[in-house]
Amino acid sequence: MNQDLLKEITKDQIKTDTVKFKVGDGVKVFTKVREGDKERIQIFAGIVIARKGSGIHETFTVRRISYGEGVERVFPVNSPNIAKIEVDRESVPMRARLYYLRDRVGKEATKVKEARLA
Repeated sequence: MNQDLLKEITKDQIKTDTVKFKVGDGVKVFTKVREGDKERIQIFAGIVIARKGSGIHETFTVRRISYGEGVERVFPVNSPNIAKIEVDRESVPMRARLYYLRDRVGKEATKVKEARLA
């Protein structure tokens, strides 16, 4: 009963125009950043290492290497602060979560088996 009520309340807030992407894909996430009374778009590009949840609670984690240090950010899929998501490169993931990329160093940390386009 509570699940149905929650779905009914949140159905207006779920985005329908989202881009289809999966774990392992290279993405650019365009987020809205407010600084005082100004608003600008900031890009966070990296590899999707996880997707969790469903409905209004769905999130995805993006990882990138910045100045030799691994940086991860978790974004809600249906957040109004996400302007858009672009898929840079598609991959062929062999598992649901790519947490093993955290242990990799250097160029190896950004390599995921890419999809071959015929």
